[in-house]
Amino acid sequence: MIKVLAIDDEPLALQQVVAYIRKIPFFELVAQCQSALEAREVMERELVEAIFCDINMPDLSGMEFVKQLPVRPVIVFTTAYSEYAIEGYKVDAVDYLLKPFSFMDFQRAAAKVRKSVASASGLQEDEQLASDVLPDRQGVADDSIFVKTDYKTIRISISDIRYVEGMSEYLKLYLDSQPKPVITLLSMKKMEEFLPRNFMRIHRSYIVNLDRVQEVNKNRVILGKAKSQEGPADDVYLPIGDNYKEQFNEYLSTRLLGK
Repeated sequence: MIKVLAIDDEPLALQQVVAYIRKIPFFELVAQCQSALEAREVMERELVEAIFCDINMPDLSGMEFVKQLPVRPVIVFTTAYSEYAIEGYKVDAVDYLLKPFSFMDFQRAAAKVRKSVASASGLQEDEQLASDVLPDRQGVADDSIFVKTDYKTIRISISDIRYVEGMSEYLKLYLDSQPKPVITLLSMKKMEEFLPRNFMRIHRSYIVNLDRVQEVNKNRVILGKAKSQEGPADDVYLPIGDNYKEQFNEYLSTRLLGK
């Protein structure tokens, strides 16, 4: 895992970068900071291997902050001002993301970070990839989670999850292996952060296993039949929310053949 620090004085921009970092399986978020001064304090006590840093910030700019670092991690600058691009490369930044940038743009920058970190550590990129693991699962070593339901705690294989439905403070986990969903007290945000990259939130109320999507029809996805279902079964239609269309369409475009 590559230990990453996110720095941006704009809360919404910082929130987006943090969300993107958490979707990259080989990144581990060390901290999120709203100033370079705060980031400096973090780096005095934490190991940081890569930084996603805004440039135009009060008190101490991202550029000046990076120039002052005695030992410089891998740097990716994020800014709304294109005129900083050349200056960014003068401090050996591996990439420069111009706001607003998409998750696909961020993925490309993440790949450059991984390659740079692997090169600095003497590893080949495929060796670095082999050492990467999925996001922290609170001590669970295999592809599973434990959830509380009906006064008991049960193990669920993550690959068995077809989709997740949010209902106020509760979640319904629909599984391939059983016809009825598992209901547990948990937030959508917590579940979204925990699941690996083949899961995507496509609606305020739905997280879907992308491996189960069989068809995309207008503003909805259609899931294939569950293994536990016998005989003919109705298709499962899940809506794609307006706030999630861009991210889902980016995922789709990476796998779409032809026009």
